[in-house]
Amino acid sequence: MEYILFAGYLILFSWLVTKVKFFTRSGLTKAQLVIIFLLKVMAGILYGWVGIYYGNMAQMVDTWGFHYYSLAQYKLLQTNPSVYLTDIFYNPYAEGFYTFFSSDHSFWLNLQGNAMIKILSVFDIFSFGNYYINAIFYVFLTFFGSMGIFRVMEHVFPGKKPALVLSVFFIPSFLFWVSGIHKEGIIFTGISFVVYSIYFSIVQKKLTVKRSIGIAGGLLLIFIFRSFLLFTIIPAITAWMIATRFPARVLRVFVIVYLIFGILFFTTRYISPRLDFPGAVIAKQQDFLRLQGGNSAITLKKMKPQAISFITAMPHALITSALRPFPADVQNVLSLGAVIEINLLLLATILFFIYPAKEGRNPAFLYFCIFFSITTLLVIGYTVSIIGAIVRYRSVILPFLVVPMFALTDWRRVSKSLFNNRKNPLF
Repeated sequence: MEYILFAGYLILFSWLVTKVKFFTRSGLTKAQLVIIFLLKVMAGILYGWVGIYYGNMAQMVDTWGFHYYSLAQYKLLQTNPSVYLTDIFYNPYAEGFYTFFSSDHSFWLNLQGNAMIKILSVFDIFSFGNYYINAIFYVFLTFFGSMGIFRVMEHVFPGKKPALVLSVFFIPSFLFWVSGIHKEGIIFTGISFVVYSIYFSIVQKKLTVKRSIGIAGGLLLIFIFRSFLLFTIIPAITAWMIATRFPARVLRVFVIVYLIFGILFFTTRYISPRLDFPGAVIAKQQDFLRLQGGNSAITLKKMKPQAISFITAMPHALITSALRPFPADVQNVLSLGAVIEINLLLLATILFFIYPAKEGRNPAFLYFCIFFSITTLLVIGYTVSIIGAIVRYRSVILPFLVVPMFALTDWRRVSKSLFNNRKNPLF
């Protein structure tokens, strides 16, 4: 019966992706939409399979933990619906709701997992508690995120569809981590809602009610599921929106805005001890360091809540978040795949600098992608000491680095130089 139900839902949602206007307006054919959707479903199924058979080795037990807790919530819905509808707001901690930056004993910290469990419990109503059917629902839901970014990038880089399809949907770690039942898919969808709504509001010089809801909803998803991203995306958005008014001074605008936010980051604690942002980063680092001992644990450069400490730790943080795992870090197939991916992306970076395309660009948006990605990588590098978590956390910002790089590489020249082939360019 489960196999029949799985097949039925797979057919239903494969049909739906060819009917939803948000997908069909991407310019992709119905066949392309279905193929991409099915590949994401396959990645979601693989994610669950790895989680159940190699979860401890690959540090992926969370996905099934979410599933089992969601089944308990599903039963609670059947027996006590009033508690089911209100228990997510229950806060057992004496500190109340003011421990936003706390690393433990915090309602806000627990909210990430509780919200994920609650979403899956809704899926359970229709899947009868089947993990792999839930994966279909999850992929369809988060497909809006990937498609939103594709539509933005397709507008920024017209005529680059093959390169965009490859780099938006098929970056291996992005495909794997965002398709699996975990927080990354929802986080990226939230980021996508914000970027999509702001981008087309700027282009069309019109902020509609629907786009306002998209921005607010996206920021809410980010706040719930990975709150630290608010502190990297808000400065990037602020600089982006101001820079659009000063097209001749885009880089200067970004530098000034980030200097202001940087000063606020280190000084607001003197206004209110609850706004100790450097202390929150260091506390998060200490939390991960206490998890040391696993196969993929690495050493972080310990910091103090001072600007000079953050600046001196910056190179190490960027190398850690952007380039780990190194070949010496390989412990399993997943880490081997991450190493191969990193080296291929490094090769693509080299080709980008050697063979840049000459097409027009959108500098304000490109600097948004760069500054948002780098600051996110910095926070990951400052705080995360588990390689598996590093790879998973950075997956949601890879498209903002890889897609512009692929789109702005002259693949005709690459093909000509590497393969001596004028007639059949790579893209």
